[in-house]
Amino acid sequence: MEDLQAKAKKEISLGVYVHVPFCASTCDFCAFYQETPLRRDLLNFLETIGQEMNQFVSPGNVNTVFWGGGTPGLLPAGDLEKLGRYQLEALGVPAEEWTVEMAPSTVKPDKLKVLRELGVNRISLGVQSFQDEMLDAIGRRQSSSQALDAYDRIREAGFDNVNIDLMFALPNQTMDLWIRDLEKLRELSPDHVSTYCLTFEEDTALYVKLSKGQIIQDVEREADFYERTWERLDAMGLQQYEVSNFTRPGKACQHNLNTWKMHEWIGFGPSASSQFAGRRFTNDANLKTWMSGVESGNPVFMDESELTPDELALDSIIFGLRMNEGIDLDAVYERFPGLKDSGVEAFLNSLVKEGLTEASGRIFRLTVSGRLVVDRIGAELMDL
Repeated sequence: MEDLQAKAKKEISLGVYVHVPFCASTCDFCAFYQETPLRRDLLNFLETIGQEMNQFVSPGNVNTVFWGGGTPGLLPAGDLEKLGRYQLEALGVPAEEWTVEMAPSTVKPDKLKVLRELGVNRISLGVQSFQDEMLDAIGRRQSSSQALDAYDRIREAGFDNVNIDLMFALPNQTMDLWIRDLEKLRELSPDHVSTYCLTFEEDTALYVKLSKGQIIQDVEREADFYERTWERLDAMGLQQYEVSNFTRPGKACQHNLNTWKMHEWIGFGPSASSQFAGRRFTNDANLKTWMSGVESGNPVFMDESELTPDELALDSIIFGLRMNEGIDLDAVYERFPGLKDSGVEAFLNSLVKEGLTEASGRIFRLTVSGRLVVDRIGAELMDL
């Protein structure tokens, strides 16, 4: 019995997300929770997140860790070390991958040295564009030269797993400007690339401009950007493994894969979300309320619900279809037997007839046409 319990414990796939909610300025497209980095608030945040981590009892090894924000790289080197030590003391060293997001303007040699010493093995660099005029268009407070310098520093520090984030379909962005960004990727040769089509989230500066007619959204133009991006990155040897993510062999983001495959993850920090022990919950998106909840031992959640098998099954299909490997319907049925009478199989076969999916035995994958309307497909699946 002990051997079986040990095996079960070892096989638990658990991700950890740490939300560092501080930004020097707010980009026009950003809807994530963030605060101005006042020193007192930052110190209180560090002490509280250390408490929060120590209150969590892990059921087994943590597989992956991802620090996002906000701008985790905004923290001084000493604070990064303190945050990392809290995590290591409470949760141990992640078994597979430890990612830290950094904005180009925050990349400094002393910070990179600390992160390497802690055990961080992956950096995600938020470039968004290598064109200064495009950075201005989205309110990004950095320059293209800072991005190039930051990338060089990360490589010089010894990181051999580096992601670059880019955005397309920006206001007034021509295809020629986007191709220049992609060509810059060819020169830099990152290990992983995430490309995102600009979205207009409520309560952002870009959404206000859209609602006032100062900028427009062109869906057909977006589709052109998607297809050109996929063609170019494939030619560079960056294999698409999810609608927005591309990798060199062995460099796929394990933290994201854990999430997309509907395993478990726990979020620390204000606004961080979790899927753990049959529940979904999101920490309060307010620094002071979050701190008070942690300190009292009664965390405050914005949303909390029991996770039903139907919800988990549906999300595993929706996110599974976003991945190029697709979904093995027999494996889904084995994990979620109640799904057999849901109409999902008939729906997937109808997508085959539309040319939006292709079937290989019991494995269904989106075609290029399907990936262009993946959000529509997800919405229709939810209606089932």
